[in-house]
Amino acid sequence: MNYTHVFILLFIGYIVFTIDKKQKNFPVPTVLLLIGIGLSFTPFFSPVEITKDMIFNVFLPALLFTSAYQFKIKGLRKNAGVIGVLSTLGLLLTVLLLGASIYFVGLVSLSFIGALLIAAILTPTDPVSVVSILKKSSNSPKIADVVEGESMVNDGTSVVLFTVISHLYLSDESFNMLPAIGDFLLVSAGGLLIGIVFGWMVSRIYHFTHHRQYQVMLSIVLAYGSFYLAEHLGVSGVLASVSSGVMLSWKLDTTDKEEDYRSYLDSFWEVIEPSILSILFLLIGIEFMKYISFENIGFIFIIFGLSLIVRFIVLTGIFKLFGKWRKEFLWDDISIITWSGIKGTMSVALLLGLAAESSGQDDTLLSLTFGAIILSLLIQSPLVYPLSRWFSKESR
Repeated sequence: MNYTHVFILLFIGYIVFTIDKKQKNFPVPTVLLLIGIGLSFTPFFSPVEITKDMIFNVFLPALLFTSAYQFKIKGLRKNAGVIGVLSTLGLLLTVLLLGASIYFVGLVSLSFIGALLIAAILTPTDPVSVVSILKKSSNSPKIADVVEGESMVNDGTSVVLFTVISHLYLSDESFNMLPAIGDFLLVSAGGLLIGIVFGWMVSRIYHFTHHRQYQVMLSIVLAYGSFYLAEHLGVSGVLASVSSGVMLSWKLDTTDKEEDYRSYLDSFWEVIEPSILSILFLLIGIEFMKYISFENIGFIFIIFGLSLIVRFIVLTGIFKLFGKWRKEFLWDDISIITWSGIKGTMSVALLLGLAAESSGQDDTLLSLTFGAIILSLLIQSPLVYPLSRWFSKESR
């Protein structure tokens, strides 16, 4: 991919996001994805490709940090219990139930670990434009907070779980529950600790840096530095970036000059985020045509349907298990949160990572998984607004 490709993709993204500013329910990721699929048929974009390293090392740290930094601390405090349970216990249950369902349906020959691997790739949620739509269309602000918070945290925990399962899959080792959970907890805790420490250190340095440009530079160092250090130490870089953004935001909230500190930071990161998203979703569309095989299109639809059913079952079980949440989250809320669990950036990054490590030996698994991701983006994203509006009217 050369500079000309980048500038053209950015300009296309500018047009799409400009249209989005004038619409209430314009599904930006879906439109960018469809344009990307169209571009894949043009000779000019045929050599363009997106890799796991490109997503993980360039795009993800900035996107994760921005999401965490912009997430309202008040919403995080209020829904910390729900977000924490959904991103750990909910994640594990979803992978186990979805993997088992895919394996037992068995329309394509897959090992149980292979089915779990598909489930692990499909579990991360990525509601890029969904959160803003939910805030406009739903009567309940807690729904948007839970959807955004769950996505923010489970991006990290899902990578850890995927790493454990993919190692078992590629090495043909037998699945052992206790060591896998132990690795999951260790890598997750390590990433969180690094992000918290670095976020706190940078927040203290802010008080000695009076130039706003340098504070922006510090935030870039924090977003990428915490990620790379954590990955170098063998723990979760994703959770490090997330926790560093949350820590910085929390510390800024406690200062008298919060608005002053945030002015430059917001201006910078609010430009970076849509720029990255434009390039990323267009590239996902271009890359999709290299992996998809329409031979198993029926099973792809089944996997997509199973992912929604399993997510609804897991959310219902968690929300109805605790008395407090049983009263807070009604059936309508559970339905909206289920539908808002759209697959996206993280799922594609994990899939491309698997493709690089498996050396093209798992084309069927890759095709099934990529197909389910694209169906999620194409079907779920456009319907979030009408469904949330409908449920909001029903609850009045």
